[in-house]
Amino acid sequence: MIKELVLGLRFTITQMLRKPLTVQYPEEQKPVFPRHRGRHILHRYDNGLERCIGCELCAAACPVGCIYVLAAENDPKNPVSPGERYAERYEINLMRCIYCGYCAEACPTEAITLGPQYDLAEYRRERTVVTKAELLESWPRFAQARGPASPVGAGADSTARADPDPGISPRVAWDAAETVHGAPEAPQPGDLGVPTHVPTVTEPESRDRR
Repeated sequence: MIKELVLGLRFTITQMLRKPLTVQYPEEQKPVFPRHRGRHILHRYDNGLERCIGCELCAAACPVGCIYVLAAENDPKNPVSPGERYAERYEINLMRCIYCGYCAEACPTEAITLGPQYDLAEYRRERTVVTKAELLESWPRFAQARGPASPVGAGADSTARADPDPGISPRVAWDAAETVHGAPEAPQPGDLGVPTHVPTVTEPESRDRR
């Protein structure tokens, strides 16, 4: 009885003398493993130019089709990326993403990686579609680029997110891309297990009771 009491007090005192492991979330976040796959990051070169060249290989490699890239021609006098094109719009649907990392493997310029941010909960579904302004890596010295550097950057708090860029919505863009590739807008009878002759339920004839 006394032995067990002494062992319990020793364990309690030992834990009291240890440094607490409390993390002041969300100001501080618990460190993650180096190979953790969190929210995506679009990187820049050392000179500030964007690594993404708008090749859309990441969108082609994505098994769930959660990436939408709209490429545009680079202005030779004011280039955004070192290639001939750059990503004018880059959007990812985080609700559809399975964080497989295929986009990072397919990228020829290592423009996109999966970062350490893991707090991705939102109150509205439309805010789970992140735009280029939110994914692009911040670089304060990049003054010669087109437009100012992103004020939020990668890993920023989601409460300080900027409004989505004006333009076509990603859902409309994905539907248009699927239509171009020849995918039907809706399953037809005989496709995807839809029966050709759907049985119907009819009401039995009413009989007059005397």
